[in-house]
This record gives sequence, C-alpha cells and structure tokens, in this order.
Amino acid sequence: MKLSERLAAKLKGLPKEPGVYFHKDTKGKIIYIGKAAILKNRVGSYFQQSRHRDFKTKLLVGEIVDLDWITVDSEAEALFLESEFIKRYKPKYNIDLKDDKHFIYIKIPMRDEWPVVTFVRRPMDDRAEYFGPFTSSDAVRRAMRQLRKAFPYVTHSVNPMPKRACLHYHLGLCPGPECGATTPTEYKRNLRRMMLYLHGHKTKLTDQLEREMQRAAKVKDFELAATRRNQLNNLRAMAKQMIFSDKEAFDLSKDQALVGLADQLGLKGLPRRIECYDISHLQGTDNVASMVVFSDGVPNKEEYRRFKMRLAGNDDFAHMREVMRRRFSGTNWERWPKPDLIVIDGGKGQLAAAMGALDELGLPAIPAIGLAKREEEIIRRTDNGGFEIIRLPHSSHVLQLLQRLRDEAHRFAVTYHSLLRGKRQTISQLDQVPGVGPATRQKLIRTFGSVAGVKAAPPGEVAKVVGATRAQAIAERLG
Repeated sequence: MKLSERLAAKLKGLPKEPGVYFHKDTKGKIIYIGKAAILKNRVGSYFQQSRHRDFKTKLLVGEIVDLDWITVDSEAEALFLESEFIKRYKPKYNIDLKDDKHFIYIKIPMRDEWPVVTFVRRPMDDRAEYFGPFTSSDAVRRAMRQLRKAFPYVTHSVNPMPKRACLHYHLGLCPGPECGATTPTEYKRNLRRMMLYLHGHKTKLTDQLEREMQRAAKVKDFELAATRRNQLNNLRAMAKQMIFSDKEAFDLSKDQALVGLADQLGLKGLPRRIECYDISHLQGTDNVASMVVFSDGVPNKEEYRRFKMRLAGNDDFAHMREVMRRRFSGTNWERWPKPDLIVIDGGKGQLAAAMGALDELGLPAIPAIGLAKREEEIIRRTDNGGFEIIRLPHSSHVLQLLQRLRDEAHRFAVTYHSLLRGKRQTISQLDQVPGVGPATRQKLIRTFGSVAGVKAAPPGEVAKVVGATRAQAIAERLG
C-alpha cells in the first residue's frame, strides 16, 4: 500500500521504546489500540509488503491514515495502559478483545476485610474492582508477579484464615495477615497504591512513595523508609523485565506453524480454525469420537465436541463416516463455525472415509488431511482422487502443530471413552431390577448401606422400604 507523507514521516519517528499505539482512520477516529515492547518494530511491521496477513489485518491496514503513540518505562505499563484505553475508546478492530471470553481480568474485592487478588475470565456485578480485559493471560500474570514484589498481596483463602504464615509471606510476596504482620487498613492502603499503577498513574504513585520515604526518614522511622525505597526500586526494575516481547494475538503472521501449514497445503489463507477428529473404543464397545478445535494455533476448549457413536462394532472407517455426517449436517452445519482445515487422526483409510462422507453431503470443499501415527506422515487427497504423502522433519513447526492437534484429539476421545466405560462398569445391580429407579435405589442404599447390604437383608426388611412386590423382584434379581 502507498503511505501518505504524514504517515510515512510518523513511522520514521517511532521510538525504540515500549508503549501503546493508536491507529486512526480518515476522520481521526481510533480504530485499533495495541501495545509494543519496541514501538518502532511493532508498528512498522503492519506496513511491510512481504508479510502474511489474515483478512482482518488487511482490513485494518487499509483504513489506517494516521497514528499516535504513548511511550512508557516498561512493558508492564504498556500492558495495563492498553486495556484502559481500549475500554475508553472501544475501537472497532479491538472488538474481539472486548467480547472474547478467553481473555483475563484482575479482580480485587476491596469491600472484603482481606481482599484476595485473583484472575478471572468474566467480571461480575459484585462491586469488586476489575482490571482488564487483557489479551495475554501469560503476560499479565508475569507482570503481576513483578508488581507483587513492590506491593505484596494475598492470594490464599482467608475464610478460614491459615493458622501459620504461608510460603509467599517468607518470600516477601504476601503481607502476612495470617500471622498478624499487617492490619486490614494498611493492607488496603497498599492495594490502593498498586491499583494506581494498574490505572496507569505511575508518576503519581512514585511521587507519593518518595514523599512517604522522605517523611519517614525525617522522623527516623528507618524501617518504613526502607520499605518505601524498596517499593520504588522494584517499580524501576520492572522496566528491565521482558513481559510480552513484541508478540500480539492480533498478528498471526509470526506463527511459523500456521504460515507454513498454509504454504504447505496451498491454502488460500491462514487456517484460523482447525478441527481434528479421533475415534476411541475398546474392542468395539463404548465407541466415541472427539472433535477438538484450535483457533489461531491454540486450543479453543469451549468449541470441543464429543460424539457417542450410534454404530456398534470395531470399524473405525464407519465411525469416521458417522461423525462427519453428524458434524456437517443439519443444525450442526448451520450453527457451528466452519473450519478452515480438517485433520483426521489416521492414514489413507480414515481420510478417505471422512472425505467420502463430506462428498455425499454435497458441501463446499473443505481442505482435509490425515496424520498417520507410525511415520508421522501427512496424507492429502489429490484432485484426481489419489493420495499424496507429505513428509516433514520432526523439527518442523508445521508437524509439531499437527501433532499437538492429534494428541489433543486423542486425549479428549480417550477421556470420554473412559468415562462411558466407567459408568457402564459401575452400574448398580439394582438398576437392572424392573420397577427400581434412581430414587428407589438411593433409598435402599441409604437404608442398607450397599447392594451387598440389600442382598443380605431379610425380605421383610426390604419390603418395609420398597413394598412387597419390589422386594420380591429384588430378591429374584440378586439371587
């Protein structure tokens, strides 16, 4: 794209410092807000012609005519400021950040006597203080670990209060309410200082700490002065900590696996949604199938689905055809998002069965591959109906991504299979007695302790609980 002179000049003037940047449209409206460890590198990457971009990024770049930025001292500050600005300006290209339930918030319930700092996925209307949403759970947890050195806070349960000091207290990360090392008033004052930092008021906070340090030194309260000095030093040290590097969830072009997979398979775009399928059974019993979903290269567990097979027997091909029909027909096809790529756990046979089912449904073509376990070969059907084998080195990012998909699908299928098998094996003998339902069974177990207790009880005692007719049926069934 051709840049305007004004935008080109601003790109040249970008500093090599951490900060928050603002992309603007022709009307000067902020359309996207991001954070960067090095502003010059991160913002400049949007306008590199050679970069792979997903559709959403292309739309964004096409609308950018101006930009601004704010430099800060550390990546942690950029992380917290980005969240604050997104909530304030609500840019249209940050809509995923505002709505996606996978992002994280910091929760501080200041109305509690001893507020416990936690991380949550959804804020609630409980009058607690919430900070977020944050795009990277890992980055915000690392930032908070650094901030905790300056402002120790409680993470353990306080109801009931532990009887002795926790390990974090001895490490200087917990204020120690369990051993009387602080008071609720002093602890909340400490939390309010930390919240100043979370709100982006670092200058106000450091000025406050410096005044308190000097005041304490004047009255020879050297312990308090040392505490304030250490807090200031810890805040300054955060500028040297690597919190999130230059990676952002919005830009997928740095994911070598997704880019490589698209190139290897000749896909029209990056596979944003990949679905992987596996079958699990034990000698033809408790047959199940799993569908796991990776969004932008990472597991999206809320989209996982499992299927209890209707077809009996030990036939992986038939079961693969069944799960494909159930996934891609009826309401499931209409309601569930469409995949950019299908991965089948298996070789030519399983892949042929899956694609045969899709062909029968007459759906638009969906790219599909198989991953054979023995040689870790990628199987792809060619245009003439044959199969092509792709062999990649084990160090390949593409193969490692596919292996993660396959292993996750296998784990999810085996977990469901084990659950069904366990239920079947633990079905009570009482469930096989006509006229005995869950309520009657529970009544019997409460009265006699177990199935063995029911079996050993005199028929008259059982009849007192369930009546003579059911008692007779139970006696006949249990022998």
